[in-house]
Amino acid sequence: MNIRYRVELNQAERRELTAMLSGGKRAARKLKRAQILLAADGGCSDEEIARAMAVTVPPCTGPSGASWKATWSGR
Repeated sequence: MNIRYRVELNQAERRELTAMLSGGKRAARKLKRAQILLAADGGCSDEEIARAMAVTVPPCTGPSGASWKATWSGR
């Protein structure tokens, strides 16, 4: 299981992401990112998340080589 960066959300962050997914209109990209963060918080590996969400896992997304989970979470 490949987990490069561990995402640990607090209860308020989880509630906010879950509320975002459960109602209202949002951009598809924002909803996909919320799903990815919740899956990462649940302990899924990069590969499991990519397979479940039908996205790719790039080798790096920035000059520091941070994974997409780290980049999307803003950490």
